[in-house]
Parts: sequence; structure tokens; C-alpha cells
Amino acid sequence: MTPRRGPRPTADRVRRLLVLLPWLMERREVAVAEVAAKFGLSEAEVVRDLELASMCGLPPFVDEMIDLYIDEGMIHVGVPRLFTRPLRISAPEGFALLAAARAARQITGADEQGDSALDRALAKLSVVLGGEGVVVDTPAPPLAAALRDAIIACARLRMTYWSAHSDRTSEREVTPRLVFVDRGRWYLIADDGASGEQRTFRIDRIESLTPTGATDEPREVQAPSATGWFEAADVPLVVLRVAAEGAWVAERYPVTSATAEGDGWRIELPVVSERWLRELLLRLGPGAVVEAPTEWVDLGRGAASELLARYDASRA
Repeated sequence: MTPRRGPRPTADRVRRLLVLLPWLMERREVAVAEVAAKFGLSEAEVVRDLELASMCGLPPFVDEMIDLYIDEGMIHVGVPRLFTRPLRISAPEGFALLAAARAARQITGADEQGDSALDRALAKLSVVLGGEGVVVDTPAPPLAAALRDAIIACARLRMTYWSAHSDRTSEREVTPRLVFVDRGRWYLIADDGASGEQRTFRIDRIESLTPTGATDEPREVQAPSATGWFEAADVPLVVLRVAAEGAWVAERYPVTSATAEGDGWRIELPVVSERWLRELLLRLGPGAVVEAPTEWVDLGRGAASELLARYDASRA
């Protein structure tokens, strides 16, 4: 695969540092070459990332900086005072930290023996949050490694993808830009060759990946927010009008807009499949109407008729 051109995205560098820094702090003194080999980076990339880390700390940025320097090919790391004080966080912050740290364990170079400083900290945090009852692990899907390599190299891939919206498989050329985890699922943000736009794909729906041999210019992509990332996803938007008692839809599902109109609500939301929308309309009842797209305007009426027919047949 062609080596990546241009600087690595900042988000990729920060994610790597979240695993690299605890590993270095536990060892205190490590050769640059050893770090590069373990984390799949060049020695120059290791040096640049550590230069970034050396400028991080807590305000007023006087004596609360991350303590590290490089001398004659050796990295020397101290433990800043901010890491020696007890960390006080709320339960929601603890759950978020546990999920993010376990996802970071999927990065190349993370210790696999289960006895690193990160593993021990995760074990303690898990016990505080409820022990084995807390399940936030997000193992990387099989294609995550290939996508990570393609992101680094800016490589264009031929992808076979199953779309829940159309219930069919299609082939397209994409340039992967970012892999992220949201609510236990892994997603890919990529430049889609067919539309010329950025698209979001679920990795578990990718059936195959094949290198095309082509590369594109590097482009940094930020992970989407928890509430707005569906805007770039490969799913259609539905405009739904519901009665006042149907306002729970906007509270339970990610929506792009929700506007009070008369005695009801006009809601725009992404829909991953026709089957899911049919079930939602049956739950909402006759007070829900699809305004767009046109192919789903009669979906609720049809679903109700089918359900009634099945009921009548069961009584016959």
C-alpha cells in the first residue's frame, strides 16, 4: 500500500497518545525506535507526537505540564503531579471514560497481556461502576485494521456494502477518513466516489474491501457529535407529523429537527430501514403521518391494513 502523504490527522495522533502516554509513564525510559516499532509509527512521527504531548497540561500551564523529553534516542518520562492526585468524576463521566478507554485498547500497540497500567485502572473503575454488570466493551470488527491502514495511506478502496435502506448490496469506491465508535457500533466516515460527498457507513455492513491502487490527498475529519452525526450518514431523512402524545419520538431517537405545529409536532429524523419505520408508525397509531419521502407516505396505512388482515385471518 502506498505510504500516506502529508501529516497524520490530529484526531488520530490524540487517540494514539491516549494509549502511548500511560505506556511510557509506566516504563519511564524507552528508546524511540522501540516505541515506533510497537505502535506502528515512524521514529519521526513518534518525536512529533511527543512534542505535541509535551505542550499539554492544566492551566495556568506553569508546573502542570506533561513531563517528558528525548535525549540521544531515549525518551524520558516523569509522572506529572496531576496524575498522582485522586481523580474525582461523576458516574456518567466514569461510564464515558470506561467506554473510551476500552475502545482505545483496540489501537495498535496497546498492551495485550492484560496487566498494563491502563488495564489495572479499567478494572478498578469497572468495580466502582458496578463490576461485571457494566458492559461497555466494543471489540473492533475484523475490517477495522484494514480501514485503519487505508486511512493512514489515504488509499482508495473498492467496497461492497449492504444498505439497510434499500435492502440491497452495492459496490462503490471510497477513501476512508475516520473510524469511530458510537453506542457500541463501529462506523466509517469516507469520501464516496459516486456522489463526491462524505458518507458514514456501518462497518459491520461492509462485506468486502479491495485496494484500487489509487490514493487521494489527506484530509482531516472530526468525529461527529453524539446528536448530529446522522446528518452525514448513508440513511434517508423522513419528515413525520405526529400528534402531541407522539412527541416522545424526538426525545427517544436522534432527530435533525422537531417543531411544534398546531396540536402536534413536525419531526425530521434519519431512518435506517423501511421495516423500522413501519414498526414506529404502528406504535404511533393513526395520529402519525409521513410527509416525505413520497415512497413512504402510505407506509403507515399499509402496515395497519396488513396487521388487521392478519388478525382477521387468525380469528377465521
